[in-house]
Amino acid sequence: MSMNLVLDLGNSRCKWALAVAGLKPGGVLAYGDDFARALDRAFEPLARPAQVAAVSVAGTAHSDTLAQWVKRHWNLDLMRFSARAAQCGVTNTYKDPAQLGADRWAALIAARARVPGAACVVDCGTAVTVDALDASGAFRGGVILPGLALMRSSLLQGAQGIHAAAGHAGSCLARTTADAVAAGVLYSLAGAIDRILDEQAAALGASPQVLLTGGDAQALLPLLRHAVSLVPDLVLEGVVRMVSAEGAA
Repeated sequence: MSMNLVLDLGNSRCKWALAVAGLKPGGVLAYGDDFARALDRAFEPLARPAQVAAVSVAGTAHSDTLAQWVKRHWNLDLMRFSARAAQCGVTNTYKDPAQLGADRWAALIAARARVPGAACVVDCGTAVTVDALDASGAFRGGVILPGLALMRSSLLQGAQGIHAAAGHAGSCLARTTADAVAAGVLYSLAGAIDRILDEQAAALGASPQVLLTGGDAQALLPLLRHAVSLVPDLVLEGVVRMVSAEGAA
């Protein structure tokens, strides 16, 4: 049975999994000073996959490093996916379809495979995206806002007297500055996501199923008022779908 290696090169880290009779979670790689060395440690123990496919929002340097590693070690060409006008039952209504982030596109494709009707995808990474998919499979648009770490770093850099100590976000009645920052960032992002989902549901004229993914999904999940389904590997599921569609074309 053939095995594929699929990757999601995000802004802050690279997530990977193996696709063989389903998706087998792999791990997370930090870019660091030597991404090639991280690839050595993660992938040299693996058997040679049939294909290696990726989506990337990390810029060309990291994806080029990955492509070179895959060619050198396995003599394979990296399959690089980006957003298209239409693919796997999803129609891209962006004014310029190619400008939609490849990770967002992959997540929408995975959502379409999971949900027969309208859906919203909330991806909580370095940036948070909330994207709406109608019942026909048309991507109706979405929003991008800073994630937890970006919000916190912006506040620390821009406000006098607020320092970098880690805090706890257990209450909106915080009694230390560090706790106040932690709670303010977490609750404000959760509130924004809920409001955006309200607006998107109204625009869709339906009650969409909400799929939650990304590195900070677990932190935000308890605070969201909308019912959501947690799907940790949604982007990678989309990459698997795109690889299958290429093979069938």
